[in-house]
Amino acid sequence: MNITIFSIGTQGDVRPFIALGIGLQAEGHKVCIASGKTCEALVKNHGLSYSPLSADFLEVMAKDPRAIQRGLNPLKLMNTARAHLKEMAQHWAEEGLAAAEGAELLLGNGMMAVLANSLGEALNIPAVETHLQPVTPCPDIPPMMLTPPDNPRNGAINELLYHFLRAVTWRMLSAAYGPVRKSLKLSALPWYGPYYRQKKQDRRILYGFSPALLPPSSSWPTGVQVCGNWFLSGESQWRASEELLGFLAAGEKPIYLGFGSMLSDDTDNLSAIIYEAIARSGRRAIIATGWGGLAAQVQDNENIIVIDAAPHDWLFPQMALAVHHGGAGTTAAAIRAGIPSVVIPFFGDQPFWAWRLAQNGVAPKMLKRKSLSAAGFVDAIAEASALSMQNSARKLAQEIAREDGVRTAIELLRQWELLGPSASQPTSEPARTDRGSTSDIGKPCGMNSGGTSKITDGSETTTSTV
Repeated sequence: MNITIFSIGTQGDVRPFIALGIGLQAEGHKVCIASGKTCEALVKNHGLSYSPLSADFLEVMAKDPRAIQRGLNPLKLMNTARAHLKEMAQHWAEEGLAAAEGAELLLGNGMMAVLANSLGEALNIPAVETHLQPVTPCPDIPPMMLTPPDNPRNGAINELLYHFLRAVTWRMLSAAYGPVRKSLKLSALPWYGPYYRQKKQDRRILYGFSPALLPPSSSWPTGVQVCGNWFLSGESQWRASEELLGFLAAGEKPIYLGFGSMLSDDTDNLSAIIYEAIARSGRRAIIATGWGGLAAQVQDNENIIVIDAAPHDWLFPQMALAVHHGGAGTTAAAIRAGIPSVVIPFFGDQPFWAWRLAQNGVAPKMLKRKSLSAAGFVDAIAEASALSMQNSARKLAQEIAREDGVRTAIELLRQWELLGPSASQPTSEPARTDRGSTSDIGKPCGMNSGGTSKITDGSETTTSTV
């Protein structure tokens, strides 16, 4: 059957769905990924069809780097994001219709869940939500849009916050999706958004994170399932430089430092603190400048090498630990590699994943950029280097290795009777096409594009909302 997957953002928002698409195509289905133009090469080089959506997050962050500063406060972010999304969405209706042409199943990730569900409603095609972070209200998991508290909240308050943040999210998205639904000749969604149009037991949501890192809430209905990470591995065209290979071979395992797709309005200051901390620690380090979160400062320290970027599934297993921003993809790559993390969040869900890493004993408490000091950074590196944390990271990696997120997602789609017969597993009963669902909500994507790939690392951050 023909399947279209909608996902926009940075690499961490698209790479997991390439992995899922590869798994689906291996069973004889045809997969198209609709995303921003910066992801076109990445999608096509992995053997999937591509359809364009107007969404350039690198341009948005370059024009407005302070949007990231506001990203840790959803109320401050609301008006900024509302304006950017309204501009992006001007052509989503026509682009979405083109991407969905001939499709028999739609998957929509994060904020694209509303588009996939709207298209499904207009075209009578089933649609399933996917998310890389938890967005389903519950009493026992703090909302990922807010920095988790030091002590657990009362469950009722926790759940109330989810519903409040849904209202905040719809305030951001409504400016974009009002015109989209009008163009699709659909009725306007209510002021509180699309979140309560179905009974909870009828919802279908696939989560692409590890249950070992974050177990599902016991209060979630059966239609909400945590699959495990959708890892994309084996960037076949990427080759490490001789300088990098020589550095890796020249001594003990180094520390990785990089913030992927994050841009910063205080890059020079942040970089100076990091270079000073590495010098103080006496450790070997690889610094990845990415989109511009870190500067490539001139320095004479033979223990430091500066690179643009490298695939995390290749690099992280050769590291002692990783210092990163806490994006969902980078977090998954670090735990898969069995190394501890030191997290300095920039945006969105990153404090949440920093909290989960600390809760699992594989990272110290997150470092705040505004109060970051070289001395505090050195202490965090020492804590992450402790034998107990190293052992916890290896144990968590063993649990991750037993998961198969792509296979689990495919089996769930089949169980839900949404996945038609495949070449490898024909069935006598056709997939249903009469139901849909309504939504909760380094480098550009071509950075490390390679040839046909096996199923790993979503190496950049992800920007998703409830």
